[in-house]
Amino acid sequence: MIVERTAQVRSEFHSESRRFARELAEYINTRYQEIAGVFVYEETFGTKDLVHWLIHLESMDQYETLVRMGSLDEDYRELFGRQWIADEKGGGGWHRMFLDGTLRETVLLPQFWGMYGTRADGELERQSEVYRQQGTEVVLPPARHQTTQPDDLLLHSGNAGILIHRTAEILYDFRSEARQFAREAAEAINDNLAGEATVLLYEEAFGPMDRIHWLIHMRSLSTYQRLLQLHVQNESVRDIFFRERAPEKGGVTWAKMFVQGSYLDTALTPHHWGLYATERQTRQSAGTAPGGEGASR
Repeated sequence: MIVERTAQVRSEFHSESRRFARELAEYINTRYQEIAGVFVYEETFGTKDLVHWLIHLESMDQYETLVRMGSLDEDYRELFGRQWIADEKGGGGWHRMFLDGTLRETVLLPQFWGMYGTRADGELERQSEVYRQQGTEVVLPPARHQTTQPDDLLLHSGNAGILIHRTAEILYDFRSEARQFAREAAEAINDNLAGEATVLLYEEAFGPMDRIHWLIHMRSLSTYQRLLQLHVQNESVRDIFFRERAPEKGGVTWAKMFVQGSYLDTALTPHHWGLYATERQTRQSAGTAPGGEGASR
């Protein structure tokens, strides 16, 4: 699972906020590397000074561990209690760096067949780990299971040059069909652009029902042009978008499965020291998670 945390920076604390964001990520990646990997991103286009943390966890149990850190881990508490702002700017801690009310978390769970009472073909649902598990412990399949790309070609939050976060809200009448389309569209990119792009599908756990999230991990910004070309030249990919589905409901293409105007793309750039004219720092990047597991969770 992924917890996406966002916060809007006050412009006067352009550099201090990034230092706090990176040191927080580095602390978790170092001290709690067995349970979490944290990456810091900036919006490539869109709202400037809106910082994104992508917190990768194997389960919600591990999120509870992070919550307990706020009470039990004194070094972690020190990060939040530290004076990050110089006296000549009035001094203060992390809370002065961000606009009040802008700190937000979105929980993303890797999509699997049958999730949230949807249907695939009657067989795929029964092949999922969740269906086959016995006992009271439930382990959700990682997003890595959505693609057959080999590890050496897989792009994720830890090694992508740019990340597009695409969201869309599904019409309730097409809850199952829209998810099938979403997976097919992702698989088409994974099959045709291995090594250049990896697309993984997530569901929003808490928030609007039936809002889905594609994380499109790309080698570089120029890969986006390859995506555009793929959807023009490749007939099998085009068929995914023009094929009519759900004949028992009158037959529709993907365009009628989603709430109009709900599609939104946000491009994210991995933070590096000096990005967007912030202060430079030579210390090792905080955005490298142990083992490079990134978005495979």
